[in-house]
Amino acid sequence: MNTPFGIANLWLEGDAITRFVAIALLVCSIVTWVILLTRFWELRNLRKFKPELEQFWRATSFDQGMQSFSDHAINPYYHIAKSASGASVHHQSQASNHRELLQTLNYSEWMSRSIKNGIDSIAASLQKGLTFLGSTGATAPFIGLFGTVWGIYHALISISSSGSAQIDQVAGPIGEALIMTALGLAVAIPAVLGFNAINRANKLLVADLNRFGNDLLAYFVTGARVKSGE
Repeated sequence: MNTPFGIANLWLEGDAITRFVAIALLVCSIVTWVILLTRFWELRNLRKFKPELEQFWRATSFDQGMQSFSDHAINPYYHIAKSASGASVHHQSQASNHRELLQTLNYSEWMSRSIKNGIDSIAASLQKGLTFLGSTGATAPFIGLFGTVWGIYHALISISSSGSAQIDQVAGPIGEALIMTALGLAVAIPAVLGFNAINRANKLLVADLNRFGNDLLAYFVTGARVKSGE
């Protein structure tokens, strides 16, 4: 349907700044949805690994328990367990050399730090994309508002130069300029909601990793898992 108003007419009649604002909002929207879909899919896959923990703790040996983990490349529980095992072997192999570091840190402290470093590394990888989502949610409304102010400014100049300010001549240009504010909100709202949802899911996953890390620490130090009451 052909109409003299709307987004298409705003693009055709707008200047370089108006088009730049529209392109910036479009790019932010595309990147936002790519991040949201990608991160939600990754979190969905990571949640599938949690049931494997029970199989791990039911294994008769640590090596057998490691075999219960699937998709080793992306399984966070496998990486934590593997790093803990490597840290234990490293400490025991170097203990006879009387290294100064190992004299300062006993076995329990060494394992605690190693497991914590592994969890922190995974937690840091879970933050990817959140900076962009937070920045987009905070700035997109203002980018759209800037486009609106710029569009209204040029609309008023055009109206004043024509010497006529009838409602049909004012409504079209100003209405088109207000579209920029709506576009800014349309970009910001999914970014903010997605940021909050992903951040909450990350916190729940990190909490599970911390519980698993505490159980691993108890296993390596005492030889038995401390029941967490789950």
